[in-house]
Amino acid sequence: MASLAFPSLNSLTISRLHSQKAPSLNSSIPTPSILTFKHPTITLHRFQCGVIRMQAGEEDFELKQMRDMAAAKKRWDAMIREGKVKMLTPREAGYAIQLSNKPLLDVRPSSEREKAWVKGSTWVPIFEVDNKFDVGTLSRKATNFVMGGWWSGVPTLSYDSQFLSKVEEKFPKDAELIVTCQKGLRSLAACELLCNAGYKNLFWVQGGLEAAEEEDLAREGTQPLRFAGIGGLSEFLGWTDQQRAQAAREGWGYRLLYSIRLVGVFVVADALFIGAQQVGRYLQDIRSH
Repeated sequence: MASLAFPSLNSLTISRLHSQKAPSLNSSIPTPSILTFKHPTITLHRFQCGVIRMQAGEEDFELKQMRDMAAAKKRWDAMIREGKVKMLTPREAGYAIQLSNKPLLDVRPSSEREKAWVKGSTWVPIFEVDNKFDVGTLSRKATNFVMGGWWSGVPTLSYDSQFLSKVEEKFPKDAELIVTCQKGLRSLAACELLCNAGYKNLFWVQGGLEAAEEEDLAREGTQPLRFAGIGGLSEFLGWTDQQRAQAAREGWGYRLLYSIRLVGVFVVADALFIGAQQVGRYLQDIRSH
């Protein structure tokens, strides 16, 4: 267990790899304490140093996450190459469940599980939606939102340290266990944990449930399995890969719906801009009188 990159390979890294990257905002606003300095040269110098340190810290964090992920991928590749975990396509997983009655372990967070799930699967999330409101969690939520959560809808997730014990309560270590998530990354992390804990008959669903066709697996829930991982503004506008593929199959009716939504977004944004201008003029008139 000590060899695993948890929690250094944290939930923010995992969730960002599961989402489309959106433009990030740069928060380099001076704190109120800077405004109390009287000497402008000292103020500017300290502010610039603070910004440089902030940017350097962000770069160091990004670099560390990239290194952690690269190391994890090497371990996962070796795990599959050595046969410790066997690979299945979603269709093969469906056959194994139906014909051999193999259990399916769903390690997705509740935000994805509640939209769609495989009938008869066992749900034990390795990362779960973090609903706490302490300072650290709120900071991570803000970072996740700025780094693309607003676009992808991916929530802030936290690693469940009880994941392994929860799985051990449900499955013996000689069980032939199929492990899946939405895109195949978190399930690989789960397979590594289970493999190191002594599970010897593990199967990994390549590409996750997002790669499944409707006929591959018996589904329950309100959405197709491949749609369970989308959200945010990208889902609302129909700009995800899954929705574009669906539009190509269903034709203009599907595209028209999201075209209307896009026009609606522009209309609302324009109305807000005009409203802000009018409020600004009104306040300026008040000050001038």
